[in-house]
Amino acid sequence: MSDQTNQPAAAAKTVDINEIMSLLPHRYPFLLIDRLIEIERKKRVVALKNVTVNEPHFAGHFPNFPIMPGVLIVEAIAQAGAALLLTEYPAADRASKLMVFRSIDAAKFRSPVVPGDQLRIEVTVLNWRSNAVKMRGVATVDGKIACEATVMCAMTNRKPAEPAAAPAGASAE
Repeated sequence: MSDQTNQPAAAAKTVDINEIMSLLPHRYPFLLIDRLIEIERKKRVVALKNVTVNEPHFAGHFPNFPIMPGVLIVEAIAQAGAALLLTEYPAADRASKLMVFRSIDAAKFRSPVVPGDQLRIEVTVLNWRSNAVKMRGVATVDGKIACEATVMCAMTNRKPAEPAAAPAGASAE
């Protein structure tokens, strides 16, 4: 009988949107990945993002010529990488943690992404530490590079919500 825990872990199943939402705190309109189709623990993840004209940024970027903002493509790269990192934490720990950007390097935008496109986002880990990961992401449409960037994300503790301050002159009764 072999020890399954020492096996390299390439995911045999995809991770759907409901599972992604259990990993990431992002929600509409800022959840920018729809499915994880490949996961290799602590090494690599491939995500998909279906781009639709219904996304709110297209109303102003640009009227009559919708192009997905490059910064959102970089954000999708970071979200895919964060999902990979967060799979290593138990759900109870994820509730008190938040992944945040630490850096974005060498971002290049090669071709526009428009409604109807499907982004394939491949993220490869360059350096994995206990609470931070440096990753290289490449987003393609139909095999053509749309964006590439190196990002670093770090795990931080979520701060508890501050109680709302009482309005001036309000009594404490």
